[in-house]
Amino acid sequence: MNLVKKGSKTAKNGFKNEDIVVEKFNNWKKDKDAQAWLAIMNYQISKIEYVKAIRLSSNIGYKTDVQVQVTIKLKEAIDVENLQVKLVSNPKGFNQIDKHWIDKYVEMWNIPENITSILKRYTGEEKPTIKKPKDKRRMFANEFSETELKSILKWLKKNQSLIVSDILKGRGKFAAEWMLVILNINNNSNWVLKPMNYCMNYFGNGEVGITSRGSFRIGKITMQRKGGDGGRKTANMLQFKINPAELFDN
Repeated sequence: MNLVKKGSKTAKNGFKNEDIVVEKFNNWKKDKDAQAWLAIMNYQISKIEYVKAIRLSSNIGYKTDVQVQVTIKLKEAIDVENLQVKLVSNPKGFNQIDKHWIDKYVEMWNIPENITSILKRYTGEEKPTIKKPKDKRRMFANEFSETELKSILKWLKKNQSLIVSDILKGRGKFAAEWMLVILNINNNSNWVLKPMNYCMNYFGNGEVGITSRGSFRIGKITMQRKGGDGGRKTANMLQFKINPAELFDN
């Protein structure tokens, strides 16, 4: 099946939210998209007895948006597949994959004090320590001293695998195993389903450096100050972004 090999398909009605994905899985006996997704997950449709999909609350912070439970005929155990769903409307747009205060990342990754200080000045939690910064609220990556820049790039490189895994896949029983990207344009939808390990390698297994706009970069992942929020303190959080639509070409 070319559909399964390519892992994408065009549908004539748009996906409004993750609930549509849940409905499709729960209607797997008739829904061609759901059957294709299950086939990509290496299930033989003829051997499936029952499929139950649920949507997890976005407020809890899991990387999994939709959990799919699959019962195979004559098999006592139930397989569980965790999907992260990305709904995008711009093939060149960026999608936030993780966002926290710096102290949360300090807790997660045991970040040393000197790197913590750099990150907090980068996001604006701490004031700039240079004269005449481009933005009086924060510092850009290319405004740090050569010593500081070398130290944070070295730390990011050393912890690259851990960072990429946490911001894309997550941890524990609700770690995401698949990424389903749905591109909605003019009420038409195109989707691609890829294993999360593939996504981590594609987006995160590249050079660590800084962008031309003064943001930090890990492979194809941009690490930047959140900004916006009408000037509220939450603008000083750190966020990570990718362009999920790139998976359609890979």
